[in-house]
Amino acid sequence: MTAAAATRIAIVTGASSGIGAATARGLAAAGYRVVLTARRKDRIEALAAELTDAGHDAVAYALDVTDRAAVDEFATAFRKIAVLVNNAGGALGADPVASSDPADWRQMYETNVIGTLNVTQALLPALTASGDGTVVVLSSTAGHGTYEGGGGYVAAKHAEHVLAETLRLEIVGTPVRVIEVAPGMVKTDEFALTRFGGDADKAAKVYAGVAEPLTADDVADTITWAVTRPPHVNIDLLVVRPRAQASNSKVHRES
Repeated sequence: MTAAAATRIAIVTGASSGIGAATARGLAAAGYRVVLTARRKDRIEALAAELTDAGHDAVAYALDVTDRAAVDEFATAFRKIAVLVNNAGGALGADPVASSDPADWRQMYETNVIGTLNVTQALLPALTASGDGTVVVLSSTAGHGTYEGGGGYVAAKHAEHVLAETLRLEIVGTPVRVIEVAPGMVKTDEFALTRFGGDADKAAKVYAGVAEPLTADDVADTITWAVTRPPHVNIDLLVVRPRAQASNSKVHRES
């Protein structure tokens, strides 16, 4: 990616699958030059090829957002960027606080919170230099309400929400918006499966009886809409759930 790409660059973390991949497609279709980052190099390279074949501008860069040295090196490639979508994250386990694994909590905090902090800090100068930057933090409804069995993930997403809210206060007056998108129940190929350590039966139960959970494309459409509002319009917080979900603990399931 060269300086000629100017201010229309959009960087998406965790772009190898799910919401991240769908968001990359949405922003590419909206005219952005998309930089796809994730640890799984083969997947983001395949997505970059797909987007390029469709006539869009996309490039892949293998990156672990928890590796600060790697993130800082990545950031040196950009003088100006328009959009950063902090999507990398995820959930591990659903055990009670009393018996959950501290290692899972630590990993969730590192990925969801420190990863978002690393990339945002490293790229904030380039976002500011664009004269019209946007930081998107993909949190979760877990960042706004608790539920049993979600302690570690809920704690991490609450922290990510506070990060976004605090950053917005601290950089007001600069040409950078901070948007938080907080999805509820989203059915993707990997989220629940990863959470339950590959147990397909447990993962399926999350969505059992729910007629239409959100899809990755639904969330990506929401992110793309928020990003493409006029520069003076800031969507501070957008909570999006399927119609069947009234709260984190109230879901209509058909028998």
